[in-house]
Amino acid sequence: MQAIYRHRFTVGPEAIDTNGHVNNVVYVQWMQDIAVRHADAAGCTDLTQRIGATWVARSHKIEYLSPGFAGDEIEASTWVASFRKVRSLRRYRFVRTSDNVTLAQGETDWVFVDHATGRPRTIAEPVTAAFELLPDPPHP
Repeated sequence: MQAIYRHRFTVGPEAIDTNGHVNNVVYVQWMQDIAVRHADAAGCTDLTQRIGATWVARSHKIEYLSPGFAGDEIEASTWVASFRKVRSLRRYRFVRTSDNVTLAQGETDWVFVDHATGRPRTIAEPVTAAFELLPDPPHP
């Protein structure tokens, strides 16, 4: 598994707000969507479910750099920057492919929790082993 997971998609009209560009909260949805895609591809989702755990977001940080519009092709990238006892920091970048402009970048602090109790639990080694860490964000 490569450290950086990428997914391309086209911005649909449902993502556009009254200002005519991608709504701010849509980027947070995209962050969650690509995190899940990456976890699925790495086998992390299956591992996590088998041991009775799940991930919940503790916080999101996002920086909006340039507007995106309906019809734009976006390359979303994500990577795991770190693992701590019960938490993992994941970063994201959204780039418009037509001009290579970074539209937004962000990060999510995820917490590994027991599915039954909802309480944080130590991240199992097979889960951490599913990812190659990339502590410093790559340059676009």
